[in-house]
Amino acid sequence: MTRFGLPLLALLSAVACAQVPSSKEVDSVYPDAHALYLDLHQNPELSARETETAAKLAARWRSAGYEVTEHVGGTGIVALLKNGPGPIIMLRTELDALPVEEKTGLPYASKARAKDDAGRDVPVMHACGHDLHMAAILGTAEIMARSKNTWHGTLMLIGQPAEETIGGAEGMLRDGLFTRFPKPDVAVALHVGNELPAGMVSITPGVYNTNSDSVRLTIYGKGGHGSAPHTAIDPIVIAARTILALQTIVSREVKPGEMAVVTVGYIQAGTKNNIIPDHAEMGLTVRTFKQDVRKQILAAITRIAKAEAAAAGAPREPLVERYEGTDLVYNNPALAERLRTPLEAALGKDKVVTAEPITPSEDFSYFIEQGVPGFYFSLGGADPEEFARAKAARTTLPSNHSPRFAPDLDPALHAGIIAEVAVVRNLLNSSPEELHRLTAAQPTQ
Repeated sequence: MTRFGLPLLALLSAVACAQVPSSKEVDSVYPDAHALYLDLHQNPELSARETETAAKLAARWRSAGYEVTEHVGGTGIVALLKNGPGPIIMLRTELDALPVEEKTGLPYASKARAKDDAGRDVPVMHACGHDLHMAAILGTAEIMARSKNTWHGTLMLIGQPAEETIGGAEGMLRDGLFTRFPKPDVAVALHVGNELPAGMVSITPGVYNTNSDSVRLTIYGKGGHGSAPHTAIDPIVIAARTILALQTIVSREVKPGEMAVVTVGYIQAGTKNNIIPDHAEMGLTVRTFKQDVRKQILAAITRIAKAEAAAAGAPREPLVERYEGTDLVYNNPALAERLRTPLEAALGKDKVVTAEPITPSEDFSYFIEQGVPGFYFSLGGADPEEFARAKAARTTLPSNHSPRFAPDLDPALHAGIIAEVAVVRNLLNSSPEELHRLTAAQPTQ
């Protein structure tokens, strides 16, 4: 097939190359992005409390020429840059950090502490790379504002709070994200991790990650003296039996080959070694791909918890609470394949790979569930030499949420800016009708 005498693939490649940000463009914004990263990394804020973080990002977007609205769904930010008729493309970053004590040894390591929702004093760290996401989106925002002759339409930047607690996207939507502001034709986001060397990206067409459910189990017993257990009903023993029984859900109830994870992340009970408490609390995370498997596992957790309590003669049934959750993120396959071309043109064909779905979850899915086709891709953050050594030794580098997680900053940030600009420029050189036809051919899950 040809167009204007050129093979179609060659034409598409030429167009993609024209949308790649030049080294001059990237170099012009990199100092700002780098400085923001260092600031944010040293001054992280917990979920739904990102007041200073949001203010810093909003001020920089406003300075770049965007129409900025703050306090959307709490600390959320919406920034619009209108450039004539065309599609509306949303690019999202997260704002929040985690209650983790940083142990990277970096000269700019976080020493921040804050009160969590329970009033406890906790360390705070950007252990999931959201600081790099914000730095990259700043660089992207500045390049797009300075090069309006290269695209048309509306670029919609989102600073989303509370991703780590799976509440920020839903909160922004409840506050009118897609009614007070234009509803986008496509939503885009990235995430940095040590699964790839810095400078690379991966694409996962279709299912990108998992459904996630957080479950709290409160088991009730009868308190008493540790020296006289026969006078009490020990909830810690019930909890221990329950933990072991929960592991049989995946190994014995879920069909072999189906993806499922049930992890008990904490157990809290008692105050002293010789006191049997009257209750114990456990926190679980559940990850699945399929909705029927999800329902099966949640029902099994309730059944097992009640049965173990009854077997021990507990005075009342346990309380089973699913207190947060999100559906999996689904990448529109046609959109993902289209965006492979500008990413390969921007970073190099050998720097763009196809990846399998991952087990972590996140609430970008809330935007997709509003009927917005999504493209969520992964950005490499690992030092290439360390990555190669770990691969040779069959070990893994510190993952997201580790106190030792730290991306290889310069190559990762450069690649993040380049990739985002290439993707949004490609989309903003389309018409809304073209994008609708593309994504309708392979709709969301």
